[in-house]
Amino acid sequence: MWKPTNPPTPTPTPSPEPQQRSFTPPAEPVNPPRPSSAQLGTQEQATLGKSLVIKGEVTGSESLYIDGRVEGSINLPGNRVTVGRNGVVSANISAREIVVLGKVRGNMTASDRVDIRGEGSLTGDVVAQRISIEDGAYFKGGIDIRKPGQKVNGEAKETTATPATDTSSAAAVARA
Repeated sequence: MWKPTNPPTPTPTPSPEPQQRSFTPPAEPVNPPRPSSAQLGTQEQATLGKSLVIKGEVTGSESLYIDGRVEGSINLPGNRVTVGRNGVVSANISAREIVVLGKVRGNMTASDRVDIRGEGSLTGDVVAQRISIEDGAYFKGGIDIRKPGQKVNGEAKETTATPATDTSSAAAVARA
């Protein structure tokens, strides 16, 4: 167990001058080593404040927290987009992970997951590997769950073919 080298005394000893303890901070704060530039995109986060309004295309290589208003498109592959409680987004969003706490009107494409929290509202279609919709959240749209590495063009053929095969197998088993 750690013990201080100079424990404080319960009663101060009288001295001709008042004692002052001085603390000299280290010259440089101790920081953990910074990750390589390839990893920075997932750890740094830009923030759009409540009073900011952006109309157009948002692209980049870092995560984004939106508490203001965005109209247009948001394309941040490999990063997280969070729409804050005050955020109002009228845009298609493409990112690794999307979290909705505010209001979003537009389609979402996430390479990993979409999370719609209890106070969030989404009107639009979702394409993702995983989706989470909390109690109290508003969602109106379609959901397309994609497996990792599944292609957009091949997806439509696989999706329509798979249920038909399953249905005929189930019908064949039911007849037998």
